[in-house]
Amino acid sequence: MADSAFFCPLSHEGILAVRGSDAGKFLQGQLTCNLNYLSQEQSSLGARCMVKGRMQSSFRILPEGNGFLLAMASGLLEAQLADLKKYAVFSKASLTDESAAWVRFGLEQGDAALHALGLAAPGDAGATVRHEGLIAVAVSPGRVELWAPAEQAAAVRERLAASLPEGSLNDWLLGQIRAGIGQVMEQTRELFIPQMINLQAVGGVSFKKGCYTGQEIVARMQYLGKLKRRQYRLALAQDEIPAPGTEVFSPTHSSSVGEVVIAAHAHAGCELLAVLTADSVEDDNLHLGSPEGPRLTLLSLPYELDRDREIQR
Repeated sequence: MADSAFFCPLSHEGILAVRGSDAGKFLQGQLTCNLNYLSQEQSSLGARCMVKGRMQSSFRILPEGNGFLLAMASGLLEAQLADLKKYAVFSKASLTDESAAWVRFGLEQGDAALHALGLAAPGDAGATVRHEGLIAVAVSPGRVELWAPAEQAAAVRERLAASLPEGSLNDWLLGQIRAGIGQVMEQTRELFIPQMINLQAVGGVSFKKGCYTGQEIVARMQYLGKLKRRQYRLALAQDEIPAPGTEVFSPTHSSSVGEVVIAAHAHAGCELLAVLTADSVEDDNLHLGSPEGPRLTLLSLPYELDRDREIQR
């Protein structure tokens, strides 16, 4: 169903809210994205890194009310909330879990359903459109997240069901994989730097904003070209979905050469994103779980990495 129109609840993520007069200033020193680019019409992907540049979380962030909302994998939220609170003690910023206050839906080819709710379809990735408390966010071509306050969720779901079939979360994640958008899950926390999941290629890293935690390592990787591992899209001819963090092996190298980022069922087997070493990809002899495991086949991504373009952001 990932290639056809549908909607589904996005039950795998929670919402971390940062509010208060210092919310923007506080987050600007913590996140890879530039909050100066955000507005009522613009959201962004982003990440929060440790000092050594490894990502503790990745998310979509947008302004809301007197602060910002960050949608991230539910398994990361508690740890991120506790850790960020340590740094916010001297700021006029409050951090809370607002997962129960919002219900989010993924819409594939759902422009007509948005129009029925009074929302224009947002344009390029990151664009947002708002109407009577609802927020529509373009995430990739033909794919939109719809954020609804919890008190409106039942009515919104009923309206969506009137014009779209309901799909599964797997359908939505398959579209994310095909768009080449990786994310940090609980199993891969502190495993990747942002460029390893191509976050800079989808607008999630600013190289012009100044200092933030982990910025020195992230910038060095971008400007000095020392990145040896990055994200690729692959196919797997088995029905069992590999978990994030599952190792990928190359018999040619006699060792692990990377890890799964996210995976989902496809029409025949699975598709996945994985962070791999460049030389193992050139050999094209990749196996899941062990050197004797199922063979992985390389697939294309919908974007090309362009360092000169990426560092302009």
